[in-house]
Amino acid sequence: MIEVTSAAVEKIRAMLVENKVDGGLRLGIVGGGCSGLSYKFRFEKQPRATDNVFEVDGVTLMVDPKSFEYLDGMILDFKSSLMEQVFVFNNPNATKSCGCGKSFMT
Repeated sequence: MIEVTSAAVEKIRAMLVENKVDGGLRLGIVGGGCSGLSYKFRFEKQPRATDNVFEVDGVTLMVDPKSFEYLDGMILDFKSSLMEQVFVFNNPNATKSCGCGKSFMT
C-alpha cells in the first residue's frame, strides 16, 4: 500500500488539470541518482494490466509491480514553502537517501 497525503493529492490533481491529462500519475523507480535508485513521475491515461492502482480522493496513482516492491509502505507528501515546492517520499524501504531526497538505496 502507498499512502498519499491530502497535500500530495491536491498537487497531483492540479498537475493533471494544468497538463490537461485525463488519467492519473504513474509513480516508479529507475536506477540512478546519488544513492542508486531515483523516483520518477509520469502522466498516463490508464493503468497497465499488472499495475498496482490506488485511488485517493479521485486521483489515480499507478505503480508497476517491480517499483511497488521498493515503494510498498511509502507515504507520498507534498510540501510548499517560500523556498521550494517538493514532493516528499517517506519510504520505509530506503536504508539510505541523498540530501535532496530524490534518490535512495535499499
